[in-house]
Amino acid sequence: MATFPRGCSPAVRLCQKLNRLKTLDDDMMATSLKRCLSTLDLTLLGVGGMVGSGLYVLTGTVAKDMVGPAVIISFIFAGFASLLAAFCYAEFGARIPKTGSAYMFTYVSVGEIWAFLIGWNVILENMIGGAAVARAWSGYLDSIFNHSIQNFTETHIMQWNVPFLAHYPDLLAAGILILASFFISFGVKVSSYLNHIFSVISMAVIIFILVFGFMLAEPANWSAKEGGFAPFGLSGILAGSATCFYAFVGFDVIASSSEEAKNPQKAVPIATAISLGLAAAAYILVSTVLTLMVPWHSLDPNSALADAFFRRGYSWAGIIVAIGSICAMNTVLLCNLFSLPRIVYAMADDGLFFSFFARVNPVTKVPVNAILVFGILMSTMALIFDLEALVQFLSIGTLLAYTFVAASVIVLRFQPDRISSKGTASISPNPHSETSPAPTESQTIREDSGELKQYESFSDKLQLVERQVSSEKRGPGQLKAYWEPYLGKLLGDCEPGEVVAFCVLTLIVSSVSLCIVLEFGTNQLQLPIWSFSMLLVIFILAYLLSLTLIWLHEPQSKSKTFQVPLVPLTPAASILINVFLMMKLSYLTWIRFTVWIAVGLFVYFGYGIWHSKEGKREQQPEDMAARYVVLPSGSLVETVEPVQPEGQMDTSAHDFISPTASTAEENAGKR
Repeated sequence: MATFPRGCSPAVRLCQKLNRLKTLDDDMMATSLKRCLSTLDLTLLGVGGMVGSGLYVLTGTVAKDMVGPAVIISFIFAGFASLLAAFCYAEFGARIPKTGSAYMFTYVSVGEIWAFLIGWNVILENMIGGAAVARAWSGYLDSIFNHSIQNFTETHIMQWNVPFLAHYPDLLAAGILILASFFISFGVKVSSYLNHIFSVISMAVIIFILVFGFMLAEPANWSAKEGGFAPFGLSGILAGSATCFYAFVGFDVIASSSEEAKNPQKAVPIATAISLGLAAAAYILVSTVLTLMVPWHSLDPNSALADAFFRRGYSWAGIIVAIGSICAMNTVLLCNLFSLPRIVYAMADDGLFFSFFARVNPVTKVPVNAILVFGILMSTMALIFDLEALVQFLSIGTLLAYTFVAASVIVLRFQPDRISSKGTASISPNPHSETSPAPTESQTIREDSGELKQYESFSDKLQLVERQVSSEKRGPGQLKAYWEPYLGKLLGDCEPGEVVAFCVLTLIVSSVSLCIVLEFGTNQLQLPIWSFSMLLVIFILAYLLSLTLIWLHEPQSKSKTFQVPLVPLTPAASILINVFLMMKLSYLTWIRFTVWIAVGLFVYFGYGIWHSKEGKREQQPEDMAARYVVLPSGSLVETVEPVQPEGQMDTSAHDFISPTASTAEENAGKR
């Protein structure tokens, strides 16, 4: 928690406010929501969030226009990239079982302003995602009835020709969103049961597609006569991977639901792994079946699977595919409407968003206000906006959230323990023990024989110091003991975790710079070969140097909950992939993103910064000054409990309060 010395300038105080971290309570399982979700519930939520309209539409579009039958390889690459991000979400969801997903993870490790902006963008992503799926659901159902719904609306209700708006109001899409919001407001179990029903039907249809599709498979459709397996080459496969990556967006609903899970420490990592594996298998196998049933260049991008069965003479199978598609889109709708109100609730509960959305219904144990208000807003977007205009804005906020969560994993893994409001470690699994003072010239230690022996000579003292260094367990964020003689003078004066935080910032900057050079260097920027190569070498070296410096520091001890393997390499690779995908987005998407960020900053500085609960912790009365605790290392730890009468102070604090702090507390009690 940030503390403000009186001599601080207003700019420094503002920076401290913007970067203050969230303090978590000791009991991570305490919540006003209802913990009732099992591992199966979370797994089906994750599958429902990922396996939606993309399975029935995206596979055909990518196969025909970008990759060909090699769309299978594109989905493998995209699944691996999604796995790196899913690892990061799984660690945070198990370690911090609180609702809010990327917003919460960023708040406890990076800072308040960054957490608000991440949450602000995730809100928009969920609103757009839900509205876009509702429009796709309406259009798919309308196509089954030969577009009679659209024709009736345009003829008897209204139509308009306005840029970025639909040609007619989609009443069906708006209606399905309002109906889904109504069901979700009844509680998390109702939402889970509905998701179970639609997910089971969707998976049954997928199994039907695979079994019947492989029976109709013709290997000749991958032959050179039809263009071969990879007609667009490696560049097409990579471009297809960037598009296929968005098919796996949706697993973060598991982390958003961790506050309502019975055993989040085990359920969140298991559900994330199983759901991502099932989704990847579904996309890869369905793509295989689709490109083997009919030639890839003859696919219908709008309804590839149904059209493939129709062209093979099995039109009745197209009806089954249509049912599966509608059920799959229902699960995506439910997941968007499920996770969005919980992110809003988390931000409102922290004081960064309007407190009206932090109210939880005492009966259903869900944030009803957030569900209904944002369900209506989402239905309004689906009513008037065009599907293409919605989809163009999709994904940038998700990729940004993935990037910050990956960075948060590195920062938190090498961060020293923080003290919560009750004076105990708030996040780290093991408390950080203070290092003992340096030995004096005449040092007495106990030998294995049990006798005390005094070392006087310089050589004996060196042996003593070497023994202490080898047996000493350095705290998280400190330079590893092996590298202390080499880098101690250069990095020894930095606070624990400070070098790692700076390296993470350098890692992000070098990733952005590297991707800009790779994406725009030869075309838009028109760089000469020598400068293009030199910039690549500089940014790659900066990226690798940042990784190396992070690795040279001591991480936190092994936790009982799931931890991302190969830190910092895994999250760093996720950051690089996410930034590269963001560079692939159109400039109009970046313009819209900038406008939305500006609106978010207006909300934060107009409301959030003044009502933040962390800010209120800092505004304690003057008589609270005596409740600061001085640790043996000399560091100052703040406790926010009110001053109690003398003799009633928490006995646990007396175990480590220095004599100076004890005297200050006695004087405060007398006052």
